[in-house]
Amino acid sequence: MTTVVFTHGTGVREPHLTALLARITSGLAEEAPAVRPTAYDWGGRYGARLAAGGASIPATPGVGTARSSGDAGDEAEEWARLYDDPTAELALAGAGAGPRTTPPGAAFPGERPRSVLRELAAHGEPRAGAVGAGLPEAAAELARSPLLGPASEALDQEALAWALARALTAMVVAGEIAADSPLQSGGDARDAAVAALAERLGASPAGTGRGPLLRMAGKPFVHLGSRYAVRRRRALTDAAHPAAGDILKYLARGEVMRQGLRDLVATLDPPVVLLGHSLGGIIALDTLISGPLPGVELLITVGSQGPFLYETGALPSLAHPDPLPGHVPPWLNIYDRRDLLGYAAETLFPGRAHDVATDSRQPFPVAHSAYWTDPAVYRAIGERLP
Repeated sequence: MTTVVFTHGTGVREPHLTALLARITSGLAEEAPAVRPTAYDWGGRYGARLAAGGASIPATPGVGTARSSGDAGDEAEEWARLYDDPTAELALAGAGAGPRTTPPGAAFPGERPRSVLRELAAHGEPRAGAVGAGLPEAAAELARSPLLGPASEALDQEALAWALARALTAMVVAGEIAADSPLQSGGDARDAAVAALAERLGASPAGTGRGPLLRMAGKPFVHLGSRYAVRRRRALTDAAHPAAGDILKYLARGEVMRQGLRDLVATLDPPVVLLGHSLGGIIALDTLISGPLPGVELLITVGSQGPFLYETGALPSLAHPDPLPGHVPPWLNIYDRRDLLGYAAETLFPGRAHDVATDSRQPFPVAHSAYWTDPAVYRAIGERLP
């Protein structure tokens, strides 16, 4: 009788492992009734834990420290909202603008700020350079915005200058974020850029630019942004640390997990199949590469990052372009086309690995955990079991 050793992925702990193994057992029974599934519970034995009870998690701002209400936490939230939608403040102002008739010969609302924005697009503002290099492009885009007219009608010159300065700065920073720039400006540099731009747009040098409008623009974003995450940091860490910690711990101290798998296989009668999901597939692959495992006749990885780690030089047991050792058994690699954590192996190991692409019709990240309800996965496994 073939024994299938299921090696689970990140963050899986009891009682979820038992329920997952039961589902896999049921799925395999339909394709290969004679197999005997068993689980390698490496997470329960060797997985990541907050050994000091979370002592590394900083205290929530305001807990045990003196802080005034509505300071940096609220400010960061407002800017998070603007980075997500740099023109939100202008849109909010324009939404409150009533109908207005421009007298004959008078300038249309927004004409002067539009002219200044065009000058910024052509010549920039050296004092605002610390937030990024995209100011000319942002100014040109804002000059074309249909929100400029309504916002100019609703705000006086001072408030409009500051709102435009914040919009410009948010557009530049958002562009840096989108470009995955490894260098971002701090709050002081950002605020200095806003002040310089506001003065250029007509604000008085002594103005603060801190009115209620920006705070109102941030309200819809509060429960999705950084303040919510910071306040719930302990709960979020408790929820996320097994998964993230498992990966880090394996890459730093994975030998104990590999040895645990070797010890389990040594107790089983052949033929044995190693079936690994996600990080479990990496553990199974690494264990087989590091030395012969008698009795194991097939490796199956599902939604695994093993091929990606190999190609990037991060797989502990094998560096690209070294080939798979001859003692590694045939390898079936299954990945869902919509799973961003599933990678192809056949192109990296031609003749040694065989890929099967499935489609659960679920979006990521659900697709990463939907393999075990997909009949196509069990069919692919059943066709290759010894």
